[in-house]
Amino acid sequence: MSLSDGASDDELPMTLPTEGSIRKGCDPFAQTQRSKLQHRRARINQQINKEMRMRAGAENLFRATTNNKVKETVAMELSFVNSNLQLLKEELEELNSNMEAYQTDSEAVNVPMIPLGLKETKEVDFTLSIQDFICEHYGEDSSLYEQEIRELMELRQAMRTPSRNQAGLELLMEYYNQLFYLDQRFFPPLRNLGVHFHWYDSLTGVPSCQRALAFEKGSVLFNIGALFTQIGARQDRSAAAGIDRAIDAFQRAAGAFNYLKENFSNAPSLDMSGPSLCMLVRLMVAQVQECIFERVTLTTRDAHFTSQLRLAQEAARVSDVYLLVQQTMTQPLMKDYVPFSWASMVQVKSEHFRALSHYYTAVALCDHMSSAEEEEEEEEEERQQEEAEKAFLQFYVSAPVGPSLSLILRDPEKRRKLGKAHLRRAVIRHEEAMRVHGLCKILRKMDILQDVLSLTHKRSLDKYSELDREDDFDETAEAPEIQSQTHQKPDITPTNFSTVQVTDIFQRLGPLSVFCARARWGPVRLVCLQRREGGLGLTLRGDSPVLVAGVVPGGCAAEAGLREGDYIVAVDGDDCKWAKHSEVVHMLKSCSDRRVELSVVTLHSHDTQVERRAVMLSHGSDKENARQRLLGGAKGQSSASLLNWNRKKKSSGDGVSKRLGSTFSLSFGSIRDTEAMY
Repeated sequence: MSLSDGASDDELPMTLPTEGSIRKGCDPFAQTQRSKLQHRRARINQQINKEMRMRAGAENLFRATTNNKVKETVAMELSFVNSNLQLLKEELEELNSNMEAYQTDSEAVNVPMIPLGLKETKEVDFTLSIQDFICEHYGEDSSLYEQEIRELMELRQAMRTPSRNQAGLELLMEYYNQLFYLDQRFFPPLRNLGVHFHWYDSLTGVPSCQRALAFEKGSVLFNIGALFTQIGARQDRSAAAGIDRAIDAFQRAAGAFNYLKENFSNAPSLDMSGPSLCMLVRLMVAQVQECIFERVTLTTRDAHFTSQLRLAQEAARVSDVYLLVQQTMTQPLMKDYVPFSWASMVQVKSEHFRALSHYYTAVALCDHMSSAEEEEEEEEEERQQEEAEKAFLQFYVSAPVGPSLSLILRDPEKRRKLGKAHLRRAVIRHEEAMRVHGLCKILRKMDILQDVLSLTHKRSLDKYSELDREDDFDETAEAPEIQSQTHQKPDITPTNFSTVQVTDIFQRLGPLSVFCARARWGPVRLVCLQRREGGLGLTLRGDSPVLVAGVVPGGCAAEAGLREGDYIVAVDGDDCKWAKHSEVVHMLKSCSDRRVELSVVTLHSHDTQVERRAVMLSHGSDKENARQRLLGGAKGQSSASLLNWNRKKKSSGDGVSKRLGSTFSLSFGSIRDTEAMY
């Protein structure tokens, strides 16, 4: 199967033939650069999957046989399979490290960003599993829900090929929000639906398979974060608007990865493990910090002393955060997992921005006005000089050995020598960045990165030559370490799933407050009521569905077999699961011949008294229908449905409230206002 994990402007949208969702995926056969890349990734993933199955079979045979000759043959086959696997993983690593396919088409010279490829997944057929569950659990004719099942499968198919823009993000979020309803409808706590979810590791292509819906939700959330990284990498950062969009995208990517990291443990694939997600969050924060530096550079028009010091400290901050990412990538679990090109790029950036911090320091020291000229200026210039001295005194991690910083600032020659020392360190750092860059074959192919490194290195060399003098016989002093500082700290922006409002595809099954996978009830019963002069002899309460709160002993309802706690699901064959209290009453009163046929169901619980108390306490529920129709705040609600996948446990209330929550997750209706006897 051929997949595409994003779309550029020339990728063709693929329309979904469904009335429930207007979302579109990309055409997987569009021959764009990134779709071709994804075709190759899909092919290699399949080959890796095949080789791993062969290896598992060979290992089982090796353990089971006692024939030495067979063992030798199997050992040779295992060696061959392992060699193939290594070659395939190296090829896949090179594809997954392909950063150029996700960069902007702008001609501006910017350091490339590191995007993340989407996790790929196999097709899933929900048809038989959901049909069986509807027949068995809900007691309904599953053939009536073929359209809903088809709509769900089409939505998942489209989700596999999201476009690399806001529409693609909304497509993933729509499916993610639908999974909340799917979990409530078809995944009871102690049983799974029997559907297998296959996902491939984003970097290694190693397949993972689980039946837990939580794995599906976690993988979709991971892809949301990955898609944000691609959107951030494609922005034109030559203008402030493009930089702001890149910052927003990378911060939202960090939020998605951070949510996974904080809420889940023991992930089945390494890309969603704690150390990997921690590394990804730090990488996104570092790229945000880099964008902030680019915006400061873009908006700094003057060559004033304090402006250049600010640029130097911003560059030092970028270097520090990339150094932290580099340390995270060298941890034991990550060292052999992270692509070599990623680790090389992070090291190159750490060295590059450290060099820039020393360069801007030298520019500040050597290019601002001399003290003699400043003495001739007006009071405004004197005030600026005081601010410059104050900023310079706080500029270094520790004061340099020798003359005080105030004295250096007022002496042009001392400023020149200190500036020269900073340029010397800048050149050394530039050369180290170019050395690391040259060691990575993938980075060497990135012309834009080579151009950036060469230009900045030449600029520092030219400045050093400008400051160098023939009579400089003194050994150049060592430049002090610059105190990193930023005027805008990166944020980790949580993903707001409530921005994409969805309708439960299977809402015809009834309100989730009653008709969910956790609830248990008896089969639908038909109750025929014959109206008498005293009425039907029953008390109704609540909305969607209406509850029989009481039955008059000896009355019409009691004699017909209606029981307290029954829910009315149909009146004379007309479905009323979603009907309001007043609508059901109107249906009862309008029945002809003083006879009415009710379809009712009775919830079963281990503790009937607890269930009744739950109903009595649920009188603040006017929001029920809104929750069913629009998944507002889906992020908070849907996290509960991920408990099956080793979600990190939070503190909760007493045992009774837990039991209530497991059956009555949503409330019923305003009891006090709608209870009445008929």
